[in-house]
Amino acid sequence: MPTTMIGRRPIDVNDEGFLTAYDQWDEELGATLAELIGLELTDRHWQVLRFLRADYAGRKETATLRRTSTLGGFGIKELFTLFPGKPAKKMAYVAGLPKPKGCV
Repeated sequence: MPTTMIGRRPIDVNDEGFLTAYDQWDEELGATLAELIGLELTDRHWQVLRFLRADYAGRKETATLRRTSTLGGFGIKELFTLFPGKPAKKMAYVAGLPKPKGCV
Protein backbone atom coordinates (compact mmCIF):
# COMPACT_ATOMS: atom_id res chain seq x y z
CA MET A 1 0.00 0.00 0.00
CA PRO A 2 1.65 3.26 -1.11
CA THR A 3 2.06 6.23 1.19
CA THR A 4 2.22 9.77 -0.15
CA MET A 5 2.76 13.18 1.40
CA ILE A 6 -0.36 15.35 1.29
CA GLY A 7 -0.40 18.60 3.19
CA ARG A 8 2.90 17.82 4.93
CA ARG A 9 1.76 14.50 6.35
CA PRO A 10 2.00 10.89 5.19
CA ILE A 11 -1.28 9.46 3.88
CA ASP A 12 -1.99 5.85 2.86
CA VAL A 13 -3.42 5.67 -0.66
CA ASN A 14 -4.14 3.03 -3.28
CA ASP A 15 -2.67 2.96 -6.78
CA GLU A 16 -5.28 5.48 -7.98
CA GLY A 17 -4.60 7.94 -5.15
CA PHE A 18 -7.73 7.24 -3.09
CA LEU A 19 -7.21 7.15 0.68
CA THR A 20 -7.20 3.69 2.20
CA ALA A 21 -7.40 4.63 5.90
CA TYR A 22 -10.73 6.24 6.84
CA ASP A 23 -9.33 7.74 10.04
CA GLN A 24 -6.52 9.65 8.31
CA TRP A 25 -9.01 12.10 6.79
CA ASP A 26 -10.07 15.37 8.35
CA GLU A 27 -11.58 18.51 6.86
CA GLU A 28 -8.18 20.15 6.46
CA LEU A 29 -7.05 17.20 4.34
CA GLY A 30 -10.35 17.35 2.42
CA ALA A 31 -9.68 20.99 1.54
CA THR A 32 -6.16 20.10 0.41
CA LEU A 33 -7.44 17.21 -1.74
CA ALA A 34 -10.02 19.53 -3.30
CA GLU A 35 -7.30 22.06 -4.17
CA LEU A 36 -5.27 19.30 -5.82
CA ILE A 37 -8.12 18.68 -8.29
CA GLY A 38 -8.98 22.35 -8.77
CA LEU A 39 -12.02 22.67 -6.50
CA GLU A 40 -12.75 25.50 -4.10
CA LEU A 41 -15.09 24.11 -1.47
CA THR A 42 -18.29 25.92 -0.51
CA ASP A 43 -20.72 25.12 2.30
CA ARG A 44 -22.71 22.99 -0.15
CA HIS A 45 -19.61 20.94 -1.04
CA TRP A 46 -19.06 20.31 2.68
CA GLN A 47 -22.66 19.17 3.09
CA VAL A 48 -22.11 16.56 0.36
CA LEU A 49 -18.78 15.47 1.83
CA ARG A 50 -20.21 15.15 5.33
CA PHE A 51 -23.12 13.09 3.99
CA LEU A 52 -20.67 10.77 2.21
CA ARG A 53 -18.51 10.34 5.30
CA ALA A 54 -21.49 9.60 7.56
CA ASP A 55 -23.02 7.21 5.04
CA TYR A 56 -19.72 5.36 4.61
CA ALA A 57 -19.26 5.03 8.37
CA GLY A 58 -22.49 3.08 8.61
CA ARG A 59 -22.20 0.98 5.42
CA LYS A 60 -18.45 0.62 4.78
CA GLU A 61 -19.17 1.34 1.11
CA THR A 62 -18.93 4.65 -0.71
CA ALA A 63 -22.31 6.00 -1.80
CA THR A 64 -23.00 6.11 -5.52
CA LEU A 65 -24.13 9.27 -7.24
CA ARG A 66 -27.73 8.01 -7.17
CA ARG A 67 -27.60 7.19 -3.45
CA THR A 68 -26.07 10.59 -2.70
CA SER A 69 -28.84 12.26 -4.65
CA THR A 70 -31.70 10.18 -3.28
CA LEU A 71 -30.75 9.89 0.39
CA GLY A 72 -28.61 13.00 0.71
CA GLY A 73 -31.09 15.29 -1.01
CA PHE A 74 -28.61 16.63 -3.56
CA GLY A 75 -29.81 16.89 -7.15
CA ILE A 76 -27.81 15.03 -9.80
CA LYS A 77 -27.34 18.26 -11.78
CA GLU A 78 -26.15 20.02 -8.63
CA LEU A 79 -23.59 17.27 -7.97
CA PHE A 80 -22.29 17.64 -11.53
CA THR A 81 -22.01 21.40 -10.96
CA LEU A 82 -20.25 21.04 -7.61
CA PHE A 83 -17.92 18.25 -8.77
CA PRO A 84 -17.64 18.71 -12.57
CA GLY A 85 -16.59 15.92 -14.89
CA LYS A 86 -16.76 12.74 -12.83
CA PRO A 87 -18.62 13.76 -9.68
CA ALA A 88 -18.76 10.37 -7.94
CA LYS A 89 -15.00 9.88 -8.21
CA LYS A 90 -14.23 13.47 -7.21
CA MET A 91 -16.61 13.38 -4.25
CA ALA A 92 -15.10 10.13 -2.97
CA TYR A 93 -11.54 11.41 -3.49
CA VAL A 94 -12.11 14.66 -1.58
CA ALA A 95 -14.08 12.85 1.15
CA GLY A 96 -11.18 10.43 1.64
CA LEU A 97 -13.24 7.39 0.68
CA PRO A 98 -12.74 4.48 -1.72
CA LYS A 99 -13.86 4.95 -5.30
CA PRO A 100 -17.55 4.01 -5.55
CA LYS A 101 -18.44 0.69 -7.15
CA GLY A 102 -19.27 1.09 -10.80
CA CYS A 103 -16.83 3.98 -11.36
CA VAL A 104 -14.26 3.44 -14.09
